[in-house]
Amino acid sequence: MENVTPDLKDIRIYQKLGRVDAASIESVDQLLLILPERPRKTVFDRLPQGAKMQAVMRKHAPDSTPAFTTRQANKRQTLIVAGTLKAGATPFEQLTLGRELVAAATAQKPGSLGICAVGFDADAQAVIVGNVLAAALAAAFSMPAYKRKPDPQKIRSVRLIGLDDPLDTARIQAEAKGNNLARWLTALPPNLLDANAYAELVQAMAKERGWQHKRFRTRDLAPLGCGAFLAVAQGNEDDSASIVRLRYRPGEKPARADLSLVGKGVIFDTGGTNLKPFEYMLDMHGDMQGSAVALGTFLAISELELPIAVDCWLALTENRTGPRAYKSQDVITAANGKTIQTIHTDAEGRMALADTLVLASRDEPGIVFDFATLTGSCVRALTTRYSGVFTNRESLHARLTGTGEKSGERVWPFPIGKEFMKDLESPTADFQQCSVKGIGDHILAASFLAEFIENDVPWVHVDLSASDNDGGLGHVPSKFTGFGVRYTMSAILDDDLYRTAL
Repeated sequence: MENVTPDLKDIRIYQKLGRVDAASIESVDQLLLILPERPRKTVFDRLPQGAKMQAVMRKHAPDSTPAFTTRQANKRQTLIVAGTLKAGATPFEQLTLGRELVAAATAQKPGSLGICAVGFDADAQAVIVGNVLAAALAAAFSMPAYKRKPDPQKIRSVRLIGLDDPLDTARIQAEAKGNNLARWLTALPPNLLDANAYAELVQAMAKERGWQHKRFRTRDLAPLGCGAFLAVAQGNEDDSASIVRLRYRPGEKPARADLSLVGKGVIFDTGGTNLKPFEYMLDMHGDMQGSAVALGTFLAISELELPIAVDCWLALTENRTGPRAYKSQDVITAANGKTIQTIHTDAEGRMALADTLVLASRDEPGIVFDFATLTGSCVRALTTRYSGVFTNRESLHARLTGTGEKSGERVWPFPIGKEFMKDLESPTADFQQCSVKGIGDHILAASFLAEFIENDVPWVHVDLSASDNDGGLGHVPSKFTGFGVRYTMSAILDDDLYRTAL
């Protein structure tokens, strides 16, 4: 367990309200200074050694990032790394600036990092500082590393300087902790995070945090008729596959969940009998990021002690080759009795999710969110900067897109429905697993998954095309982004989606 358990302790955050003075700047090793796009002299007049900063900025090209760097003439020789934001900068732009400034500031030995926004009204200042803080907390987290020489020291503490009013950082910290967990699990080598180790880590977290926990192993899933999940799992050389259910029930909340989180947890995806080529298999230890995002979101909700009842379902397996692995043209019966003609064994994610969605939706939660690195088709449609969203409530499209804009984890909606299921008509089963042609596979995959939502429960499927992006994305500096934790928390806290889905 020690090899796979992340260090999720909170970083120390201090706040210094009021005027930005020389002492507050000297209290940090590096200061991230955020200014308006064309700061006036009056903005620099509010800063110690502001005239020097203004002179240095004039020597830099407009719109450069950083806008300038300089050092204060103090005992600590505080490094100032400045950036600018245009009026009306989006949350994504603010988060991205935060990531870029943190990277520039911590290229030297980091220590205590300061964040200061000057020249904005109080509300804008709080939002900007909060978004840059999110970037700092992402950068401060140590990702898995197994080198003999340890990585350089990370940020030790963060100081928020010059705020007009105290900033409530509880949500920012909880979301960071959930995102850090998701990224950590995704980056773990697959020989360390196998399906058993993953399930045991989740069980340990449940015990530590007071979550209800149940692990459905293959012997438990067979009587439940979960043939789709078991078809994928049968190629494993051991009996490690399972579906794990967690429950968070604050106070006297009833058994029925307000929200159910479902995650694809394919620990390693070879493609199965339809084996992937090398370049497409290399990073397939990350094919469980959907489950990591579901678990990270569940953790963030628990950290904040939100007054909502939440279930979390993790479909944990590998997709292996071998004499017992499922094959093209197998006919599989899922937990809801629907039969599936297998076409391509590398479309295993929708098989593993199908039964998990049946189990989750049978409990009639207020809404189901599922997360999966499901299709290359979604990446081709959106690149790795956006993720795709699909829902059985078309009226939610505008709200889901708006949540992406507010959170800085941007999404784009796609249609689903019976008309697309015509492309999955089968001569031998209720429908095919996927189309031989592969056109619009992200839409067909989501339409397929919709067949496994029981009781017409409101449902949102997130195809995580932004799950990994070279160089990071938004506030996150790592290739694996943990995309979805911040998005879902915004759907809960800013849009109240679990209460108002139609």
